[in-house]
Amino acid sequence: MPIQQTKIQSRRISISASLTKLKILQDSLKINFTDQNLIKNAFIHRSYLNENKKYKSTSNERLEFLGDSVLSIVVSRFLYLTLPSSPEGELTQLRASLVRTETLAKIAKKLDLGHYLYLSKGEEDSKGRENSSILANTFEALVGAIYLDQGYERVEKFIDKSILKDWQTLTQSAVSDNKSRLQETLQQKYRVSPTYKLLTSWGPDHARSFQIGVYLDEKLLGRGVGKNKQQAAQNAAQDALKRLDI
Repeated sequence: MPIQQTKIQSRRISISASLTKLKILQDSLKINFTDQNLIKNAFIHRSYLNENKKYKSTSNERLEFLGDSVLSIVVSRFLYLTLPSSPEGELTQLRASLVRTETLAKIAKKLDLGHYLYLSKGEEDSKGRENSSILANTFEALVGAIYLDQGYERVEKFIDKSILKDWQTLTQSAVSDNKSRLQETLQQKYRVSPTYKLLTSWGPDHARSFQIGVYLDEKLLGRGVGKNKQQAAQNAAQDALKRLDI
């Protein structure tokens, strides 16, 4: 068989195998894409294109951009309606804990999204399919693809099933990491531990809210609001990590 014909046949087999894999994913998600190119595009990492110059496609970064915004509005609306008495600061921190890289990567691993990625050999060798940042970005790209192909109501159902049904567990898991992460970072960098101070509190005794500040020496690193001092302190640590770009 001529070499050129062999290459064409090999490429057809590769494309067929790829579409079969994506069909399996769609079945597991119970979402059938009208435009198969959209879901395929959600899994194309830019490193793959750098290594395959003739591949006629774009990376998933534009879908990631869109998915990030869609995810934010769906999560914001859910928290706004679910927690009618929570102040803006608390809602902001809860949303941040639900859409942070670690949370999205955890969801992506649960959905086995790494299995469907198109990666360069270098990314493959460096375990890119397990990279938290790549997985979180891929989840956002998938959200963007579902939104474009299926509309707002369908993507809202997907986010509700994959994230929001366990929102309390996910937020508790996120905030429980914050103080430890901040402590480890500051100890490593400055060999000093952070301190936490009550800044203010408000509301009746049965439904008080607290604002805690976290300090490095006398420098305020972040603020957090919560229904109790422990939650507020965890949220303050989260705010500090964000400000320190950690």
